[in-house]
Amino acid sequence: MSGISSVGGRGVYEAGDQRNVKDSEVNEAERYKEGQPNSHKANDSKDERSIANKLDREAKRENESEPISKEARDSQADPTLPARKHGNEPSKGAKIDAEIQQEEEEMLKKKGIK
Repeated sequence: MSGISSVGGRGVYEAGDQRNVKDSEVNEAERYKEGQPNSHKANDSKDERSIANKLDREAKRENESEPISKEARDSQADPTLPARKHGNEPSKGAKIDAEIQQEEEEMLKKKGIK
Protein backbone atom coordinates (compact mmCIF):
# COMPACT_ATOMS: atom_id res chain seq x y z
CA MET A 1 0.00 0.00 0.00
CA SER A 2 3.01 2.27 0.31
CA GLY A 3 3.22 2.89 -3.45
CA ILE A 4 -0.47 3.67 -4.05
CA SER A 5 -1.81 7.16 -3.55
CA SER A 6 -4.93 8.95 -4.67
CA VAL A 7 -2.86 12.09 -5.24
CA GLY A 8 -0.35 10.56 -7.56
CA GLY A 9 2.48 8.15 -7.76
CA ARG A 10 5.88 8.47 -6.24
CA GLY A 11 7.24 9.74 -9.56
CA VAL A 12 5.35 13.01 -9.17
CA TYR A 13 7.60 14.09 -6.31
CA GLU A 14 10.87 12.49 -7.32
CA ALA A 15 11.99 15.37 -9.53
CA GLY A 16 12.72 17.42 -6.42
CA ASP A 17 9.64 19.64 -6.66
CA GLN A 18 9.46 19.90 -2.91
CA ARG A 19 12.84 21.33 -2.10
CA ASN A 20 13.88 22.71 1.23
CA VAL A 21 16.08 25.78 1.51
CA LYS A 22 19.60 25.04 2.72
CA ASP A 23 20.39 26.09 6.28
CA SER A 24 23.28 28.22 5.04
CA GLU A 25 20.88 30.26 2.86
CA VAL A 26 18.33 30.65 5.65
CA ASN A 27 20.91 32.10 8.04
CA GLU A 28 22.17 34.59 5.43
CA ALA A 29 18.74 36.04 4.65
CA GLU A 30 17.82 39.36 6.17
CA ARG A 31 14.68 38.28 7.98
CA TYR A 32 13.03 41.65 8.47
CA LYS A 33 13.12 42.61 4.79
CA GLU A 34 11.79 39.31 3.50
CA GLY A 35 8.39 39.37 1.85
CA GLN A 36 6.56 41.85 -0.31
CA PRO A 37 6.58 45.63 0.18
CA ASN A 38 3.68 46.87 2.31
CA SER A 39 2.85 43.32 3.37
CA HIS A 40 3.09 44.28 7.04
CA LYS A 41 0.83 46.93 8.48
CA ALA A 42 2.10 48.60 11.64
CA ASN A 43 -1.28 48.63 13.39
CA ASP A 44 -2.45 45.18 12.32
CA SER A 45 -3.23 43.14 15.44
CA LYS A 46 -3.08 39.88 13.48
CA ASP A 47 0.36 40.57 12.05
CA GLU A 48 2.68 37.85 13.29
CA ARG A 49 5.93 39.80 13.32
CA SER A 50 8.16 39.13 16.26
CA ILE A 51 8.45 41.66 19.06
CA ALA A 52 12.03 42.37 18.03
CA ASN A 53 10.93 43.22 14.48
CA LYS A 54 8.11 45.45 15.79
CA LEU A 55 10.54 47.31 18.04
CA ASP A 56 13.01 47.65 15.16
CA ARG A 57 10.30 49.11 12.93
CA GLU A 58 9.19 51.62 15.56
CA ALA A 59 12.80 52.72 16.07
CA LYS A 60 13.09 53.36 12.34
CA ARG A 61 9.76 55.22 12.27
CA GLU A 62 10.97 57.70 14.91
CA ASN A 63 13.44 59.09 12.38
CA GLU A 64 10.97 59.20 9.48
CA SER A 65 8.68 62.12 8.84
CA GLU A 66 5.03 61.49 8.06
CA PRO A 67 4.23 62.05 4.38
CA ILE A 68 1.95 65.06 3.94
CA SER A 69 -0.55 65.05 1.09
CA LYS A 70 -0.69 67.92 -1.41
CA GLU A 71 -4.10 68.98 -0.14
CA ALA A 72 -2.82 69.12 3.46
CA ARG A 73 0.15 71.26 2.38
CA ASP A 74 -2.18 73.58 0.47
CA SER A 75 -4.51 73.89 3.46
CA GLN A 76 -1.56 74.96 5.62
CA ALA A 77 -0.91 77.80 3.19
CA ASP A 78 -4.59 78.80 2.89
CA PRO A 79 -7.11 77.29 5.35
CA THR A 80 -10.08 78.14 3.10
CA LEU A 81 -8.61 76.46 0.00
CA PRO A 82 -9.92 72.88 0.47
CA ALA A 83 -13.53 74.05 0.81
CA ARG A 84 -13.25 76.40 -2.17
CA LYS A 85 -11.60 73.66 -4.24
CA HIS A 86 -14.64 71.45 -3.69
CA GLY A 87 -17.05 74.26 -4.52
CA ASN A 88 -18.17 74.93 -0.94
CA GLU A 89 -18.11 77.98 1.26
CA PRO A 90 -15.31 77.78 3.83
CA SER A 91 -16.34 77.13 7.41
CA LYS A 92 -16.31 79.85 10.04
CA GLY A 93 -13.25 78.28 11.67
CA ALA A 94 -11.37 78.22 8.37
CA LYS A 95 -12.20 81.88 7.78
CA ILE A 96 -10.97 82.78 11.29
CA ASP A 97 -7.80 80.76 10.72
CA ALA A 98 -7.19 82.63 7.45
CA GLU A 99 -7.64 85.98 9.21
CA ILE A 100 -5.27 85.01 12.02
CA GLN A 101 -2.72 83.75 9.52
CA GLN A 102 -2.94 87.01 7.56
CA GLU A 103 -2.55 89.11 10.74
CA GLU A 104 0.50 87.10 11.79
CA GLU A 105 2.10 87.53 8.36
CA GLU A 106 1.53 91.30 8.55
CA MET A 107 3.12 91.40 12.02
CA LEU A 108 6.14 89.48 10.76
CA LYS A 109 6.49 91.83 7.78
CA LYS A 110 6.44 94.83 10.13
CA LYS A 111 9.17 93.21 12.22
CA GLY A 112 11.14 92.48 9.07
CA ILE A 113 11.27 88.75 9.62
CA LYS A 114 9.35 87.68 6.56
